[in-house]
Amino acid sequence: MKFRQTALALSAVLAVASLSQTARAQTDKPIIINFSHVVADDTPKGKAALRFKELAERGTQNRVHVEIYPNSTLYKDKEELEALQLGAVQMLAPSLAKFAPLGVGEFEVFDIPYMFPSKAALRKITDGKIGAELLAKLEPKGIKGLAYWDNGFKLMSATKPLIQPEDMKGLKMRIQASRVLDAQMRALGAFPQVLAFSDVFQALQTGVVDGTENPPSNMVTQNMHAVQPYATLTNHGYLGYAVIVNKRFWDSLPSDLRSALDGALKEATRYGNDIAQKENDTAVATMAASGKTQFHTQTPEERKAWRTALAPVAQSMEARVGKGLIDAIRRETESLPSD
Repeated sequence: MKFRQTALALSAVLAVASLSQTARAQTDKPIIINFSHVVADDTPKGKAALRFKELAERGTQNRVHVEIYPNSTLYKDKEELEALQLGAVQMLAPSLAKFAPLGVGEFEVFDIPYMFPSKAALRKITDGKIGAELLAKLEPKGIKGLAYWDNGFKLMSATKPLIQPEDMKGLKMRIQASRVLDAQMRALGAFPQVLAFSDVFQALQTGVVDGTENPPSNMVTQNMHAVQPYATLTNHGYLGYAVIVNKRFWDSLPSDLRSALDGALKEATRYGNDIAQKENDTAVATMAASGKTQFHTQTPEERKAWRTALAPVAQSMEARVGKGLIDAIRRETESLPSD
């Protein structure tokens, strides 16, 4: 482990030095942006990353080349932020829950169940002052936050039907590393198990865990429906990502390249967020048609029961996430209708 960290640090120093010199010199040799993520190319995030690559290379007349590494081929969940901070990779799009271990626990507000009543409410936060203030909190960590990308609202899946909240009792449920998600599962009587995304299919297949929560597009692209016979369209929580870069690398780029890359990212963000809901709807239809997973759509009464069961989570997380932040989001979104 010590050898790996030393090697990673050395390669990072060399990479940052080389890229910084290249950027300042503005030579004909293209600047390489290594963009690592943990999901498949055919997810909303994967497609948005590929669109960014296309737009960035075209917009900079190939002065910048973007190399995409999907499906944890370069780094896994627990490694990628360290690699970015060290400069071994230049760009990531981690889920928002990943920032709490860096000391920025406010991002876990996105994990609070039923925090956002609609896509419009979510967008008002990510595109507004609150979203910008959250991204700015990453800069002291050597990270520049550039955009928010949607995956979508999550469903619950398991080896048994999940109709009422009490059906979760006793199940081993995979989660991302998040105190909020841990509290969410415990509020339902389940046992949360933190696992890297790349390990989830095998854990479901072998019975290490009984179920998980995911947007449908993540579930279908990882073939989870082959080992999850039941799923409920709870829409209980949101999974989104922050597109981030190594701040030292970003600041070393010529201003015209930064401007072109920022424009490419804005267009890729619009594209990715526009297709996210369609991709998830298609994923549900694909999985249902396979006959491997039985999907349950909640009645209004069932949805109310789940909301009631999970309501205490927000209050229990006020000290960790910030009561002021929770209240500010609710003030911003309370006038907007639910989906």
